Amino acid sequence: MIYPWHLYLMAAMYIIAGIMHFIKPKAYLRIMPRYLPAPKSLVYLSGFAEILLGVGLCFSETKNTAIWLIILMLAVFLLVHFYMLSSKKAGLNLPSWVLWGRVFLQFGLMYWAYFYLTA
Repeated sequence: MIYPWHLYLMAAMYIIAGIMHFIKPKAYLRIMPRYLPAPKSLVYLSGFAEILLGVGLCFSETKNTAIWLIILMLAVFLLVHFYMLSSKKAGLNLPSWVLWGRVFLQFGLMYWAYFYLTA
């Protein structure tokens, strides 16, 4: 291992999350904003992106690019998190503190990724 174990943990987290988009796409379709086109394609595309970027974290040639793209991806995912705050149905009847927690978690994940950038 040339990187700290927690970078590989982050990589595994994105790879597993990406795989889940293909195993349980309905779970992701339920939270996809209705105003976005081709929701099923977006679920699969985001899953593929998470897998690809998770793998990219593991190689020195692609690590920094993967990090910047993860930060961008997480910023785009904020659309989903704010959509979930728009109504009880969109938020899967979860308490608002959980939904707000998910928004703040996105920023924590962005910082976690940024932490591994090298010049």
